[in-house]
Amino acid sequence: MVMHLAKFYLTTAIPYVNAAPHLGHVLEFLQTDAIARYEKSRGKDVALVTGADENSLKNVHAAEKQGISVTELCDRNSAVFEQMAKKCGLSYTSFRRTSDKKLHWPGVQKVWELCGKKGDIYKKKYRGLFCVGCEAFYEPEELKDGKCPEHNAAPEEIEEENYFFRLSKYQNELERLITTNELAIAPETRKNEVLSFIKGGLKDFSISRSLARAKGWGVPVPGDDKQIQYVWFDALGTYLTGVGYGTDEETFSHYWPADVHVIGKGILRFHAVYWPAMLLSAGVQLPKSIFVHGYITVEGQKMSKSLGNVVDPNLLIGKYGLDPLRYCLLSAVPTFDDGDFSERTLIETSNNELLANIGNLVNRTLVFTGREFEGKVPEATLSETDKAFISEQNARFTQIAAHLDKMQLKEALHLAMHCGKEANAFFQKNEPWKTAKSDRAKCAASICLLLHQVKDLAIVLEPFIPGTSAAIFKQLNFAPQNWDDVGKLSLKAGHPLGKPEILFKKIL
Repeated sequence: MVMHLAKFYLTTAIPYVNAAPHLGHVLEFLQTDAIARYEKSRGKDVALVTGADENSLKNVHAAEKQGISVTELCDRNSAVFEQMAKKCGLSYTSFRRTSDKKLHWPGVQKVWELCGKKGDIYKKKYRGLFCVGCEAFYEPEELKDGKCPEHNAAPEEIEEENYFFRLSKYQNELERLITTNELAIAPETRKNEVLSFIKGGLKDFSISRSLARAKGWGVPVPGDDKQIQYVWFDALGTYLTGVGYGTDEETFSHYWPADVHVIGKGILRFHAVYWPAMLLSAGVQLPKSIFVHGYITVEGQKMSKSLGNVVDPNLLIGKYGLDPLRYCLLSAVPTFDDGDFSERTLIETSNNELLANIGNLVNRTLVFTGREFEGKVPEATLSETDKAFISEQNARFTQIAAHLDKMQLKEALHLAMHCGKEANAFFQKNEPWKTAKSDRAKCAASICLLLHQVKDLAIVLEPFIPGTSAAIFKQLNFAPQNWDDVGKLSLKAGHPLGKPEILFKKIL
């Protein structure tokens, strides 16, 4: 561990593993990964925690339906989620499973005990409407036509004795923290949504389930062998245990608080209301921010097994490659809103943007250098016009960083691609194929400049399409550089380049 670097800690949501990962999970993996890679390129010590939420009734029911044990289901499905995270290129540092008795349970039981000592946990009999899909109770007025607004299913009426958390106690403090952005929520619409919910009055919520209803599956309540911790109380603790809470206090104290939780809009209440209240009670510092993305539709329709439009990310990656999928999802889907996906869009963005812009620029520049300058960076004296172009591009690169600092991924990626278009336009305008014969010095200056543009684009595109970035650096025969090299003329005259190769092939 490099302890002297500034740290950056971020998390994905911890998905239920009752079914296979879908395109929505992949979108979140990619958004989180882009942020992590950018922060690492800025020289920070980055920790990224993802994992598997295994202690839910969803998993118990799924295992029963399949005729296998819950342990078998979770072992199998958690492995599938971790494989997908790796396949997407998610640069995680910890994959935390909530069934992990050694690394997860001690931390979440510690949180429970701290909240209990604060007087914020009490026991009472309760009757309520429970949605298994959300793992949450609903008030009748929160339902839509008597059904859960998230899953469009009628909740089950449950009556039992559980432990409750005094959420109402923290209403004023939560409102203050969110209003002042001490707990920042992006976008603003989601912040306003949370504040509206809080101002409507917070009610204490159930944080345990009977051992019988949980079928004995989950984290035991400390001091009560008849109760299991409510899945959200347990799963949210993954953000703590993923960096050592309860088992490795040195690592935890280095990385916590989280700089950002990346989540979908459907679980906003749990992260922006329940979670910070739990931390306030336990005396643990709050995360700094919550990044809330929307949902993906497929050709205008919500993904649904009944409609037969659930897209398998494995098939897409196998058919088109990883970076075309990464690029499509990060460029075509709004960062903070709902967006639509289609294979047609993936094909169009790969052909018309990746291939026609970045692939074209890299290939034509390196092939030309190989032909006219023996595959080496030419010695050059830049003109004032050349310097002005570099200055304009550097201003755009600075703006890309500003977008990424605000986690505006789509805007950052679009501007990076615009830089590619400007570099291609520079190639056309300066006509090196003519100046190679008429003005070798001007030709050398143009190519030297363009090689550095290729290098800079490899840096700024790395958070989004890391495989392509690595391939560009390989062709430049230059070690991958961090963000602080953007704009620098670091390719020395005479540096031998690698072999030009096609980055993207036209998808037919």
